[in-house]
Amino acid sequence: MPVYLTPGVYVEEVPGTPPIAPLGTSTAGFIGVVDTSAAGFQMPLRPGSETDRYTLASVNSAELVTSFDQFKNKFGDFHAANSTLAHAVFGFFNNGGTRCWVIRVDDLSSVSDVNAALGEFARIDEIAIVAAPGANIKAVQDAVIDHCENPKYRFAIIDSQRPTEATVNGILQDTNGDTVKNSQYAALYFPWLRVADPITDGQIFVPPSGHMAGLYARVDGTRGVHKAPANEVVRGALGLEYLTTKNEQAGLNPRGINVIRGFNGDIRVWGARTLGDSNGEFTYISTRRLMNMIGASLEQGTRFAVFEPNAHPLWQRIVRAVTAFLTIVWRDGALFGTTPEQAFYVRCDETTNPPEVRELGQVIIEIGVAVVKPAEFVIFRISQLAGPASE
Repeated sequence: MPVYLTPGVYVEEVPGTPPIAPLGTSTAGFIGVVDTSAAGFQMPLRPGSETDRYTLASVNSAELVTSFDQFKNKFGDFHAANSTLAHAVFGFFNNGGTRCWVIRVDDLSSVSDVNAALGEFARIDEIAIVAAPGANIKAVQDAVIDHCENPKYRFAIIDSQRPTEATVNGILQDTNGDTVKNSQYAALYFPWLRVADPITDGQIFVPPSGHMAGLYARVDGTRGVHKAPANEVVRGALGLEYLTTKNEQAGLNPRGINVIRGFNGDIRVWGARTLGDSNGEFTYISTRRLMNMIGASLEQGTRFAVFEPNAHPLWQRIVRAVTAFLTIVWRDGALFGTTPEQAFYVRCDETTNPPEVRELGQVIIEIGVAVVKPAEFVIFRISQLAGPASE
């Protein structure tokens, strides 16, 4: 405490409680292959040089990429050696993505190779979306999902299997007949997209996960993470590998398969579900990703409370900070209610922190939020009147 000896007015600067800021939700992590043994593969030339070429990123080295030109300088231009990965990253930026981390592996069907890459992603806090474009082995897909479930603040985008015998049979099963696991931290998309191919000057089918990650980022930026990434045009998609009918989608949607469909020339995402329980708390992608954002933001934004005296002043600081943060979330339209009191509550007092809890060195904050859910089914009920409506 300062010591005052002369009468007068003194001004003291008192440290305040730092605000909790919403964390980013659209940085993606991509895992793919660059086959350096492919005929004719070479890295692009450096500007102004006729011989000096960029160096290919090392295996299992996570590289930050903020444009497709940066990707080319680290992983090569469109080539048969990196076709799937290049199309995924190009689709990401073309659909609104701005930041991604890319890791190349030797074998995308190897669980150990993919797990090594995921281990590198675990060191990068900002990654919120993870995809291994074109991975079609259940064990690999499950590894990506497990990686997102463990920190609980990431979300996996999974590519469906390609349809067989001109039907939708088997799109959840790999070549061994194994089905990708159910998870509220993952979404699966079907079918593959038809896009322009600079390698052949023709068109090819590519897995949709890269484009979907970019679409997630676009919706996050324009509407917010609480808006379902659906009923949105897939930029760069010229067609679809399979044209799903409404009746076919009726059998896929409850299983958490998000169908991409064509409407009047537009290719649109027509599903917004996770691979979790269709009747569960986290049926929808937007619900899961919003809670991911809230949880990660609270974890980072309340670190000021660690090792502080566990008493009423600390509890009040926490309540003020969390309430201010959730008020922002509510004003953005992510929580249901016409007032903050209807949308959420924050409790941190003697009821949540009795003596036995404080003796353990813990402070417990109870939070409840009313999350806005997407209007997946818009229903008009129409009846015929016997006479004029004014009677």
